[in-house]
Amino acid sequence: MSDAPRQYHIQCAPGDVGGYVLLPGDPGRVEPIAQRLDAARRVADNREYCTWTGALDGVAVSVCSTGIGGPSAAIAAEELCKLGAHTLLRVGTCGGMQPGQRLGDVVVVQATVRDEGTSRQYIPIAWPATAHLDVIDALRRAAQQTGARWHAGTVQSKDSFYGEMEPDRMPVAAELRARWDAWIAAGVLASEMECAALFSVAAVRRVRAGAALGIVNVTPLQEAMPEPDRLPIETVMDVAVAAMRLLIAGDRATPR
Repeated sequence: MSDAPRQYHIQCAPGDVGGYVLLPGDPGRVEPIAQRLDAARRVADNREYCTWTGALDGVAVSVCSTGIGGPSAAIAAEELCKLGAHTLLRVGTCGGMQPGQRLGDVVVVQATVRDEGTSRQYIPIAWPATAHLDVIDALRRAAQQTGARWHAGTVQSKDSFYGEMEPDRMPVAAELRARWDAWIAAGVLASEMECAALFSVAAVRRVRAGAALGIVNVTPLQEAMPEPDRLPIETVMDVAVAAMRLLIAGDRATPR
């Protein structure tokens, strides 16, 4: 690892990370994703941020965990961009919100409802948090190539996991229920916690960002969520890595 000054939170230095970065939330998912790269190695591990770097088709690609929620995801994105990252792809999980969804389905995020606080410290709330078209296109193609069951559209980014899972015990239960019903009526596909912050940082930093999310529970809950070590996330990892290959190939054909 480099002796150059390190970014404060992710503890990576110049040369430690590639321009292309996969971003799971859980540090425990970093190594399984990194194993899909060539010659991956761990370069840093601090707080919720675990970082590995390897390669895809000869190009440096990193995997860095962001922790849970917008604040920590924004920190990771900021510090990765300072080190030269230009393509950020969240590889996460979500709760499905529409009929016909199944556990393990992949959601290709086109945009996100900014139902959280971090993004508001970047851009006024009227701004639409959207993924980059290149990343959306690569994820759609990757989902098709891998044979995944997938959906593309808008998700909701929130701050409170238990506000979604146990709304009726909250003092603002009526408001939570009304907002939740509104998102469903508007066709929002799933609920998660990091996309709005990631897309906002990417917009301010002028880099590409997108997200692929694996559905790990459905609404209304048809069964208990799987245990953390049994979440159906292999498919979304495969889709995300395949999409990164497509982005690399596209950039080679038409340099950024």
